[in-house]
Amino acid sequence: MRVSILDQVPLTEHTPTRSDAVAAGLRLAQEAEALGYHRIWFAEHHHSASFASPAPEMMTALALERTARIRVGTGGILLPLYPVQKVIEVMGLLGQAHGDRVDTGIGRANLDDPDYGEKIDALTRELGTLHQPVPGEPTGRVWVLGAGGSTAPLAGSTGAGYAHGHFFVPRGGETATAAYRDAATAAGHQSQTVLAVRAITAETAERAQGLADSMLLWRARKDLGHDGPIPSVETTQSYVWSDQERTRAKARSQAIITGTPDQVAETIAHLAHTHGADEVMINTLTSDPDDRHTSYQLLAERLIT
Repeated sequence: MRVSILDQVPLTEHTPTRSDAVAAGLRLAQEAEALGYHRIWFAEHHHSASFASPAPEMMTALALERTARIRVGTGGILLPLYPVQKVIEVMGLLGQAHGDRVDTGIGRANLDDPDYGEKIDALTRELGTLHQPVPGEPTGRVWVLGAGGSTAPLAGSTGAGYAHGHFFVPRGGETATAAYRDAATAAGHQSQTVLAVRAITAETAERAQGLADSMLLWRARKDLGHDGPIPSVETTQSYVWSDQERTRAKARSQAIITGTPDQVAETIAHLAHTHGADEVMINTLTSDPDDRHTSYQLLAERLIT
């Protein structure tokens, strides 16, 4: 099983400016390569007080320049916002400069796009599918990001890879990944499934829970309309939670895998098995980049062989 990282380039108490957050994200790409992770993807968010990357293709380009082996890509470009030809040209250029370690991950979030399927077809034709790159061209791979519904079979029918966002909808993913594989088989394509999970661990269970609580406080407040940076453990411990925040945090806790390194690694491996995933992609949000690095290091020691 391959193990990878999804970075949302978070704004936090420790990295409060966008420059700080971008610098931390680029350091993470170098750390991920040193730890043996297979790939790192950068997400796209606009007008966000929590995340600092509105242009994942730019983060990809910068990270490629700072690394030598790890696959780097977008997780993902919000395709309804852009002409597909522009995406093809930008990602194709990165492939020409850096060879076949560039991934083009695309999604649509809650945006409506009647041409979404046709755009994916164009991307796979121009940039190549998972196992059928354009002859003679050092191109990347096209991946479709989703959380179920019609996205999974759409990815399978086009020959793209499918990245399932477990941390968006932490139940029912087995049906979506199976639908992807069935659609790929019916269309004569090989399949490759990534399961994206949100996880956090530390050297002690107590520290891991403190980090998870900070993530949950951020997520609960965001749900209730108070978007902002990821708080530190110290801020979270002194914070007076409202009843609404506690209710939201309890609901959101189902989407976070936390505990000791062995417990988290075991849960991730189990989810990968039940979803038929070829790869897991771990997303970790902490205020201090050092805590994030420690979590990824501890999981790499247990999941990467």
